[in-house]
Amino acid sequence: MPDKIDTTKGDRPCIRGMRIRVADILELLAENVSVTEVLADFPDLELADIQARLLFAARSTDFPRLTA
Repeated sequence: MPDKIDTTKGDRPCIRGMRIRVADILELLAENVSVTEVLADFPDLELADIQARLLFAARSTDFPRLTA
C-alpha cells in the first residue's frame, strides 16, 4: 500500500500520481463523510487508495517517545 502514496509531485503527499491530496481525503473522513461517498465523489479512487491514506497518516504521526 505505501507505493500508492506519491510525495514527489510537490510538497504535499498525493495518491498514485493524482492531484488529490492525502489531507483532503482525511478531512472528508474526519467530517463524517462515508467512504462510499468519497469513492462516489472521486471516481478514480479505489478503496485501497483510502486505506493507504489512512495507513500513511498513522505512520506519519507515529513518533518515538523519549523519556528521561
